[in-house]
Amino acid sequence: KINTQEVFFCYRIVGEDDGGKQFTPEEYEEYKRKVIPIRLLNRLFVSWRSPTGVDCKLVGPETLCFCTHRYKQHKTDFEVIPQRRPISLPCRVPGCLCRAYLYVPLSGAQPIRCRCKHLADQHSAAPGLICNACSKCSGFHSCFTCACGQPAHAHDTVVETKQERLAQGKPVGRDVPYAAMGGLTGFSSLAEGYLRLDDSGIGAPSVEVLDASVTATDHPFLRAFQASSNSPPETLRDGGTSSQVPSLRKPEEDDMAFFERRYQERVSL
Repeated sequence: KINTQEVFFCYRIVGEDDGGKQFTPEEYEEYKRKVIPIRLLNRLFVSWRSPTGVDCKLVGPETLCFCTHRYKQHKTDFEVIPQRRPISLPCRVPGCLCRAYLYVPLSGAQPIRCRCKHLADQHSAAPGLICNACSKCSGFHSCFTCACGQPAHAHDTVVETKQERLAQGKPVGRDVPYAAMGGLTGFSSLAEGYLRLDDSGIGAPSVEVLDASVTATDHPFLRAFQASSNSPPETLRDGGTSSQVPSLRKPEEDDMAFFERRYQERVSL
């Protein structure tokens, strides 16, 4: 019987390195002995960073490069981390001219356009990013604006080590043996920078924001919660009997416990 979980983890470790041909058990063990220590010690974190310091996009294995190939198809494992900065991650696809991974954002599901009016994938992946569809373009330059409010051309694709990232106070997650993890450290890494509340995004809201009173301009969920918290206990009658249903959250209850208790109380009515 095939252990699907084991197959999944094997795929995450090997990635594209088997060339589409399944390793033998001996080859797989040898591969793990070689690459796992490298990934645990020399992992590189890749992000698309705003001038404000926010990582607007944390690159993962499937994230596309300007050359239209995915991050996992680039060189991501180094026995010795290069001293030269920026670190270049060339594409490993045969015939590709890409010499360094370069993230390019999407407008919805479509590639963004250069100021020459042609799409990003109509430009060469060779250094200079010259347009293949016109002769007037001096290199890809987009006026697309990121959700953070900064133009795309003001962002940089940043490749950095764990130590460099820690020095900036940005999260690095756990050391994992998986291939081409890039900047992913958890589920929140899939969100855009302006939505992430960790130090790679906009950061956690201040105590003043968290303790502020709910106003008419706040989300309807917050207003409804505030209304139920401020209302007196309800007196319900069923068949001549009355029962008190407390609507206030108990001091020891977290949010989920409170909502679950209220739900169960209403279901039982």
